[in-house]
Amino acid sequence: MPKKTPATRKPVARVLPLLGVAHLDRGFDYLVEEADSEEVQPGIKVRIRFNGRLVDAIVLERRHDSEFGGNLRFIERIISPFQVYPPQLARLVDALADRYGGVRSDIIRSAIPPRHAKAEESDLETPWEELGTTSEPDLSGWSAYQHGEAFVDSILAGKLARAAWQIAPGDDWAHALAALAAKVALGGGGVLLVAPDQKSVDAVEAALRRVLGAKQITVLTNSMGPQARYRRYLSALVGQARVVIGTRSAAFAPVKDLQLAVILDDGNDNLVDNLKPYVHAREVLTTRSAFEGCSMVLANHSRTSETQLLVESGWAHDVVAKEQTITARCPAIEAVGSFGLSIARDLQGGTTKVQAQAFQAAHQALDRGEPVLVQVPRKGYAPILACGQCRAPARCRHCNGPLGLPPKGASASAGPEEAGMPTCRWCGRIEARHRCTECGSPRLRAIVLGSERTAEEMGRAFPNTRVVVSGGNKVLDAVDNAPALVIATPGAEPTVKDGAYGAALLLDAGALLNRQDLRATEDTLAKWAQAATLVQPHFKGGRVILAADESLTVVQHFLRWDMVGAAAAELAARREVRFPPAVHFAAIDGADASLDGFAELVDLPDHAEVLGPVPLPPGQSLPGDYDSQRFGPPQRLVVRTPLGPRSQLGRALRSANAARSARKDDLPLRIVVDPIHVG
Repeated sequence: MPKKTPATRKPVARVLPLLGVAHLDRGFDYLVEEADSEEVQPGIKVRIRFNGRLVDAIVLERRHDSEFGGNLRFIERIISPFQVYPPQLARLVDALADRYGGVRSDIIRSAIPPRHAKAEESDLETPWEELGTTSEPDLSGWSAYQHGEAFVDSILAGKLARAAWQIAPGDDWAHALAALAAKVALGGGGVLLVAPDQKSVDAVEAALRRVLGAKQITVLTNSMGPQARYRRYLSALVGQARVVIGTRSAAFAPVKDLQLAVILDDGNDNLVDNLKPYVHAREVLTTRSAFEGCSMVLANHSRTSETQLLVESGWAHDVVAKEQTITARCPAIEAVGSFGLSIARDLQGGTTKVQAQAFQAAHQALDRGEPVLVQVPRKGYAPILACGQCRAPARCRHCNGPLGLPPKGASASAGPEEAGMPTCRWCGRIEARHRCTECGSPRLRAIVLGSERTAEEMGRAFPNTRVVVSGGNKVLDAVDNAPALVIATPGAEPTVKDGAYGAALLLDAGALLNRQDLRATEDTLAKWAQAATLVQPHFKGGRVILAADESLTVVQHFLRWDMVGAAAAELAARREVRFPPAVHFAAIDGADASLDGFAELVDLPDHAEVLGPVPLPPGQSLPGDYDSQRFGPPQRLVVRTPLGPRSQLGRALRSANAARSARKDDLPLRIVVDPIHVG
């Protein structure tokens, strides 16, 4: 083997090994061979030998010399000459690692798609303008919002403008965003739109195709094949992709000259990475807006507490519909009481009962030839059971989990006796001889009906009407504008082709509002708003019937379509109990011994408050293999600090985790900063 010669100029490369190990999350020095000197630039991927094995690494910088006193190894080879980790992405990843107490290589895993050699042979040189033909975008939709036109003008003028856009009921939000994105791109700026799911991505792409050529729109989602995903990432990297839309990982797309970033429905769980350090796409984009000086839109039908905090702090401004616009576009919304809208709940059967207002609204819509939306909180048959006598929740004798009644491979028309036996939703055991622990009764009743049972019951109430179910593994994109009962779970509501629903019945509000979750109220309002916006305005007969107590504050906000007021009230309540986003908050999960060791290592910021440890919430477990018999039940430690620099708490947790990793503590430990759900 010929002897390798170090590069004559800056022979040392500092690289970041992509190992996912906390105490190795730092730069290591390697020699660059003279033959590779021109290609080894900051941001490229290389292969190095580390601790006796070959691993991927990213070049962070070139140096004249090294601080390491021993002999340096040479870089083994160059994986790709493309600088897939440009300086702006490196700065972003550094900030997010500090924000979330994470390891940079874990964030890079989500940010940069795996290399595909064939993708690098694609045409990446054709200018964006030559990829298709364009038409003049129609920005008139923004005039329906207070300060909407001024906001758009600021973005197009290249000024920094950030807004919480409160989408009005029935508004064609995809068209408004597409028009703004196209206008920015035609002016030479880059645009990045992040949506929570494929359905929303498809809606934005379809709207963009009305004003841009198909090849001028770059879609970047995790569901794509490796070649397509990597090629589209490269097209953004080299400046060919000027308009990028996608799901959460697209938030990292290295769009050149980024002028506008948009996130849709920032309260959606899908926008949180399901792998450590659990980065939220909203945090990625807000950080990019601060670093890259790009404008930003947080678009939603409702509003999260996090967005409201950004508005109240002055970081973003309201773009809300004018009062006359909401009045004209909103359907008539009625609340009929928490038990007023019910479909026979007893498992002994009986006649179907539908509250008068709901029956009337559905009947009128069907008579007009329009479909009716029925939103139910869960899929399945009868997923939540309670005692038929005292109404106490039915619990498993083995693990205390909730009992449900799943279907037994039966059709939606099967009776409850054919649908299966009461089964624990946690451990799966069948409770054939259940008796209530409170009163001893063997009777059971459904306190929450699933979509299948609801479809069965609604079919009985409207015997000659087609019933369509959307949810679970079968989510419909759209339904015909014809009489039908559409039973859907939240988020699975199909749109109506060339029309809207004549009415919507929102069932089992209690099942959504009574969840043991800090965000139960906020999430419920979001689900109601997303369903209601699919309904005809009131002057066309559109009605929304909500099964909830009218005196509830959240119901009052929904009846008035006051999403800003609801978010302000929710944020005020969070401030009272000191929960995020009113404070910085971290949940650390692990074994007792591991948490004790971590607590000794961490140097928390001033005024930090440590709570616990307490057992993990039911249904949650630690990552990896964990022997609870040996190490005891997993525990949770909670740390919260007053609002301040966002990275202060995360940096302390990151440093302690690195020290713990250096000690070879192999027990699973999970750090989640500002989790989206707090039980």
